[in-house]
Amino acid sequence: MTSIAIGSDHRGTAVALAIEQQLRMDGFTVMILGDTTGAPSDYPDIAWKVAQEIVAKRVDRGILICGTGIGMAIAANKVHGIRAALALDELSAQLSRTHNDANVLCLSADLLGQTLVKRIVDIWMRSNYEGGRHARRLAKIQRIENGEDPKS
Repeated sequence: MTSIAIGSDHRGTAVALAIEQQLRMDGFTVMILGDTTGAPSDYPDIAWKVAQEIVAKRVDRGILICGTGIGMAIAANKVHGIRAALALDELSAQLSRTHNDANVLCLSADLLGQTLVKRIVDIWMRSNYEGGRHARRLAKIQRIENGEDPKS
């Protein structure tokens, strides 16, 4: 069964707790990282924690929530091996998995309603990487991550 690390800054606390409950009810193993009281926190700190759990292979995937989701995506993508995608709708959630093999889903606490968040998470968790033509592109992303020309 897929294991998930969830992290949020203070603006995403309520969404993170709702996602945790949803995923546990669906049978996933869930780890919450960071403060869940709503106390002020900085999204890069949380993105780092979740990314490290994935890189260390203690969890399979991560979900990060902040006000817009943008800051979390930027911060998480700085960690080698992380492919974080911001999803604001069901299609971007699905394609981030099927085409990009995203291992981190970034969500907006301020721009998305609870019903849409639930659908995005459900689709993202059920979608699998297709490989095929997409593998070539992921290899190029990895070369960029390694400081190499993607065409080499």
